[in-house]
Formats: sequence, structure tokens, C-alpha cells
Amino acid sequence: MRCECQLVTHKTPNLCVALTQYRLIEVTGVDAEKFLQGQLTCDVTRLAVGEHTLTCHCDPKGKMSSLFRLYRQSAEQFFMIIQQDLLPEALVQLKKYAVFSKVTFTELNIPLYGTTNGEMIANFSDKVTACIILDEQKRAIFWGDISPETNGEATYWDLIDIQQGVPLLYKANQFELLPQAANMQYLEQSISFTKGCYIGQETIARAKYRGANRRAMFTLVGKVEGEIVLPEVASSIEMQLGENWKSTGTILASVKDGNSLWIQVILNRNIELDSVFRIDNTKLSICPLPYLVDEN
Repeated sequence: MRCECQLVTHKTPNLCVALTQYRLIEVTGVDAEKFLQGQLTCDVTRLAVGEHTLTCHCDPKGKMSSLFRLYRQSAEQFFMIIQQDLLPEALVQLKKYAVFSKVTFTELNIPLYGTTNGEMIANFSDKVTACIILDEQKRAIFWGDISPETNGEATYWDLIDIQQGVPLLYKANQFELLPQAANMQYLEQSISFTKGCYIGQETIARAKYRGANRRAMFTLVGKVEGEIVLPEVASSIEMQLGENWKSTGTILASVKDGNSLWIQVILNRNIELDSVFRIDNTKLSICPLPYLVDEN
């Protein structure tokens, strides 16, 4: 059982949405780089002004407390684009390590937008404070003194992330997953295995070099018949084993697009790619990601 994986970027090439599911955090101070370098999984010192990357903050056990996009505005100024659902606990975890550092975290009440409109991206005005280009120039996140006309729902952006294999972390899965279980090692500069110590680094390194990680993130898609209630984050799906079904996996996110149901889920990394899954009465199959899941 296979389903055609129709991508949103192909269906809606000029999408522009208000990213109401995200918040913007400004990180400033003379110790901003040094502090973030000792906390996050990415190598902050290698992030030049105007560059960005996915990254995460982990607890001492290497489990993700937050996942966000880090953008460097200047030598002592960064921005974090983070899911609103993660924000309260994420700030608590960051600030508790920042007591002796000259660094300030400020939540900004600024609307964020996302677009797949190439013409818009190429002709942004000087009113745009920052424009973060994603997916090889195919989409961008931006903010500033601008109110563009939108033509879609925020969930479309989540759907593109699901299709692109970009993990979506919500509160129900905080402190539950190693970064590698969510495929972070395949994405941009999100994990550095050479920069030295940071919170959770020992466990994350062990998962890579000793093969301690047994899980990976997959995208499932299936055709919906009738109405469906989206599965809860952190719940499981069912996998077919002969004539039986077995509960398995951890759901990260799900989006219904027309009569298609898309689910982002953590599974055993060695699972057969032709496996059949279901949620309620909807059968699901694995949709290929734009990168190869092949190592810890």
C-alpha cells in the first residue's frame, strides 16, 4: 500500500502565512555567544552574521527541552524562533543556566510570516528586519514593519516541515527525545559533534559513536475517508504484523490536507520502508524524506 506524496510547495508555490504557532525571542549581551555555545547542540561560534540553523537545548540526559531556529543578527544579538507551546519551559531551562552570564532573553510581540513566493523573497523591502531563507531558496521566514497579505493557514507551514523532515516538538514530547531520534543530525548545522561540552553532550555523543540511538523520525501519509480526529501528540500508531496490528511509535505532529493525513512519528530506525500503519481507520505508508536516514 503506497500513497502519492503530494507536496504543499508544489500545490501552493506562492503561499504566504502568518506563523501564529511561533514566538520570537531576542537573545542579547556580551556573553550571548559564549552562553549559547555552552548550552545548544549547534556550534554557535561558526554561525556568521545573517546565518541561521535549527538547533536544540537539552537536559543533562540529552533529551530535548526545546527545538528552535537560531538566527545571528550581530556579534551580540541572536533571535530564536520557537514553538509557542514550548516557550514557557524552554525559557525556564535556558535562564536557569544564565544567572552568571551577561545575557538577556526578551520575548518579542512581533508577528512572524512564512512564504514560498520566490518573487516576494527576492524583493523584500527595507522594512523587513530579517529574512531567513529555507529549503534551498524555496521558502522563507521573515518579520519586521510589514503586514503582507496572507493566503493560507499556519498549519500549511507545519505540513511543509513534516514533508521536508523537519521535526516539530511540542510540550507533550519535551524531555522525552534525543536529538538524533528526531533526525536532527541530518539537518543543517543543528548538532556539532566536535565543538566540546554543552548540556547533554555526553549522551548525544554516545548515541552517535556507540550506536545508542535506536530510533528515527519518519513521515507517514494516508487517504482519509470521512471525518477524522487528529491523533494526540505523543500518542502511538499501529503497525501491521501479518493479520495483527501492534501499537508502536511516538507521534510528533499531524496535519490533515484535503483527504490526506500526514503524520510525523518516531519509530524504530530499522523499520521496513514498505510497512503498513494505521490510525483509527486510516491506513498509512512511509513517505520518502529529502535526506537518507542511515546512521546514528
